[in-house]
Formats: sequence, C-alpha cells, structure tokens
Amino acid sequence: MIIPLTKRRKDGTPYLRPDNIEALLQALADLPRDELLERAAIRDRKDPLYVPTECLLYFVRASRRDNSDAWFEKLYRIFLERVLRALPRAEASGNTASLLKEKIRNAVSDRFVELLAKDRNEPDERLDFFEVRFDLAIKRLRLDAQGRAWREEERSDPLDADTDVSEGEAGAAGAEYPFEANIISDPRFRDRVYLAIDNLPPEQSRTMHLLMLGWPIHSNDPTVMTIAKALGCSDRSVRNYRERALNTLVALFNPGDDQ
Repeated sequence: MIIPLTKRRKDGTPYLRPDNIEALLQALADLPRDELLERAAIRDRKDPLYVPTECLLYFVRASRRDNSDAWFEKLYRIFLERVLRALPRAEASGNTASLLKEKIRNAVSDRFVELLAKDRNEPDERLDFFEVRFDLAIKRLRLDAQGRAWREEERSDPLDADTDVSEGEAGAAGAEYPFEANIISDPRFRDRVYLAIDNLPPEQSRTMHLLMLGWPIHSNDPTVMTIAKALGCSDRSVRNYRERALNTLVALFNPGDDQ
C-alpha cells in the first residue's frame, strides 16, 4: 500500500499526488530493492526506466517504516546527488559570483538534509510538495536561498562572503556532538557515520575525512599540507564545511541511536 501524503485539506482529506506518479509508485513498490536502486541511479529522464525524483523521495521517506538505516542510506545517497545536480555549481575561480553560487548550493542542500532528518523522525508535511512537483519545489528553495545570499552580499564586504567560525566557537560546538563517543566505542555506529560522511556534499565529505586523518586546517609552516591547501580554499571555508557537516550528522543521528 502506498502511504498517502501527510498534508491535509480543510475537510481532513489528504492532498493527492499526480495520477501518473501514484500509478508508478504502485509498480515500483513491487520491484526487488536492488532493481529499484538500479533504476533510481538512471540520470537520463528520457530513459523509459527512469524513476522520477518525486517517486525516489517517496521511497526515501517511506524507508522510515522499514527501520533499516542501510536501505535509507542507499536511497538517500542517490536522492542527494539529484538535489545537488539541480543546484548551481560554483566555479573554482573563487570570485564573488562563484562564492554566491556556493552559498546558494550549500544553503539548499543543508535545508533539504534538515527537512529529511526531521521527516525521518516524524512525517513532515513540508516535504509533500516535493513529492508532487519536485522541480518547482527545489526551484523555490533555490530562489529563497539566492535572495538571502544577495541580501547578505549587499550588507557585507565581498571579501568576507564566507561567514567565519572562530576556533573557539568551533571547539565549543564540536564538544556538544552526541555521536563522538559512539564512533569510538561502537563499530556499527562508526560504520554508519562514515557512510553518512561519504554521502555529504563533496567539500564537506573531504573535509571530514581529512580531519579524521589528522590533517590541520591551517599551519604557519608553509611546508605542512593543510586541508585548506588540499581543497584549494580558505581556512574559513574549511571551518564552514566542517560546521555544516557536523550539523548535518547531528540531524541524521539521534543520541544513543545504534540500530
């Protein structure tokens, strides 16, 4: 049985998905999971086996009922890749326009991860529209993020486009993350966190992996390889990647959740 949308009309009846999406969900739900994953990985919308993103999001949300983190993470990885492909990609030039694109991209992906994390704990009707009209819904998120980025740019010096996080603030924030002890003590939980890190946006994922290898963010010694040098960005950007990654991981994992 396909789970209805969460959002309700004034008369108490649920909003409905388009008929073609509802019919396709019924057919996809009968597929073996491996086959569903293979079809979900198809990028070409003209391919007859292509799975619309509305349908993919349905299965991401429905995995909440399965109590299977492994199944959720496989679907989530494919879904997040689609979200990122729908967003503007920053060039490597590091100019103001590129920094704005990076801000927009990060803001939308972070917002989506936040919504999915909340929905995984309890159905969140804010995601229903994405199951009905994904392209339009993601466009609205992107335009909202774009408007905020432009307003922030007008209020600040372009050289300070990246919001800095001081070492003291970062250290204080890092000390509060509830999964740190579990990563050390529970191999199963550690594997899940590492997989979640792999699924982060590329800059955040690389930052976290290098941090776990003991690489410094900054060094006064020019011969020392730092994360900032490896990623070709500023120290402030690396700290922001770290904070966004940690906030995402906290949203995805509940304290004490070792299932």
